[in-house]
Amino acid sequence: MTFKVRYTRAAREDLRELYAYQLQHSLQSARRARDTIAKGSELLKDFSFTCRKADQNNPFLRELLIPFGGAGYVALFQIDDHSTVTILAVRHQHEDDYL
Repeated sequence: MTFKVRYTRAAREDLRELYAYQLQHSLQSARRARDTIAKGSELLKDFSFTCRKADQNNPFLRELLIPFGGAGYVALFQIDDHSTVTILAVRHQHEDDYL
């Protein structure tokens, strides 16, 4: 089963903010983080159900862990139907929860 992966407006804003934060450190770091998140998100096309549940009462709300350096990123996503996954938010692992 292959899913189409889409992003909410809020998730796209999260990505812009994460890129801007990394850009304060270096352009290379910002690009590497952006590419790492994009590559990690590709996993959702084929393996959405392998990601951990974000809410035990909702099997379709899940989190994708994306390693980066000593920490990484967490993408909150929802399996909408048999063909679509929507990324709702993306956070650095050291940020506050998004729920």
